[in-house]
Amino acid sequence: MKWLSLRRFAHPRPTGSRRHRSRRRDAARSLHRPVRLSPVDLLRLGLVGIRTRRMRAALSALGISIGIATMIVVTGIPASSQKALNAELTALGTDRLQAVADRTRGDEPASFPPESVTMVERIGPVKAVAAVANTHAEVRRSDRQGRLETAGITVLAAQSNLLEVINAEIRSGSYLSTATGRFPTVVLGSVAAARLGSPDLRPGDPPPLVLINDRWFGVIGILRSVPLAPEIDRSVLVGWEAAHDQLGFDLRPTQMFLRADEAAIEDVHAVLPATISPQSPSEVQVTRPSDALAAKRSTEATFSGLFLGLAGVALLVGGIGVANTMVISVLERRREIGLRRALGANRRQIRGQFLTESIALSGLGGFTGVVLGVLGTVGYAVAKGWPPVIPLPAVTSGLCGAVLVGVVAGVYPAVRASRLSPTAALASA
Repeated sequence: MKWLSLRRFAHPRPTGSRRHRSRRRDAARSLHRPVRLSPVDLLRLGLVGIRTRRMRAALSALGISIGIATMIVVTGIPASSQKALNAELTALGTDRLQAVADRTRGDEPASFPPESVTMVERIGPVKAVAAVANTHAEVRRSDRQGRLETAGITVLAAQSNLLEVINAEIRSGSYLSTATGRFPTVVLGSVAAARLGSPDLRPGDPPPLVLINDRWFGVIGILRSVPLAPEIDRSVLVGWEAAHDQLGFDLRPTQMFLRADEAAIEDVHAVLPATISPQSPSEVQVTRPSDALAAKRSTEATFSGLFLGLAGVALLVGGIGVANTMVISVLERRREIGLRRALGANRRQIRGQFLTESIALSGLGGFTGVVLGVLGTVGYAVAKGWPPVIPLPAVTSGLCGAVLVGVVAGVYPAVRASRLSPTAALASA
């Protein structure tokens, strides 16, 4: 018994020894395991080269900035010019059509069916329709004026939405509304007002009168010149219902204006005659889309191709500048690379450092380029009197392109830096 007790004290049971050995193995492994860098630490490490070589970094970023700014400017300035051009072309009627009854049946004047306006409104791409009709009435300034003195002025029955469809504006007074269109009131075109001797209307003054057939009508408005419909300038416009009640108008339109979706203007043009007059579509003359529409689409295609080419050249030039800077940076910082490798930094961390520096350098240049491009575009557009347009795709592609250029330009220098061994790097420094 005594020998057993001594043996037990000489060889104690290894209580907890497995746990201690496992901890020692983990501690030994942790000594050889590389330290992981957080994204913040990696960013700070990548900015070291930019902070220590500010002039070189600024010149490299300037190359990217000029490239991106050029892309923004050559995209924004034509876009601003194109928007101003589109407004002018739209004012010329690129999204509008005009239908005219061009032949008579026997002794009856040419006209459309009364329900033609409602039928045209049912066409999907059509946004607005307005009709006018020749009442074949005579207008004079007074009953003492001869009929031949006002020749060339047409009395038209007009709907209340005519100004919206033909882009007309009131020079003075007001236009025919749903309420005033029921009473004996008229609106004069610019030429008709000059021939009838009607000056601009002033608030508070009694409205001038014109004699249509044998009835007096009060002038409540005068139009500006209408480029889309010159015939309106030489017309006296009467409300649709007033023309029916006072002048015996039969509610059959003789001319129709419509505004449709510009992309479907040719399709609307094709179905319009049969829609207006299903029995006699050949009696409906429809104006073709203006040549300005073709010119507008041609400029859009030309600008798009030009933008892509200039953007590619700008990014290529900026990428070459960043790659050159990063290669030189690796050659000059061999001692730093060797020292970091000797202190335990692995190749992956070295690659991450130089790749982060390249991306940060390109991103800084891209952001500066976007700011310069936006300021340049806005300044030039304001000087020319154009509406400033900053294409969002150009800004987004500029920033993303700068980052992509930084990645591509930094791959080779980062790999080259990571392949330097500590001894070779310190020996060559």
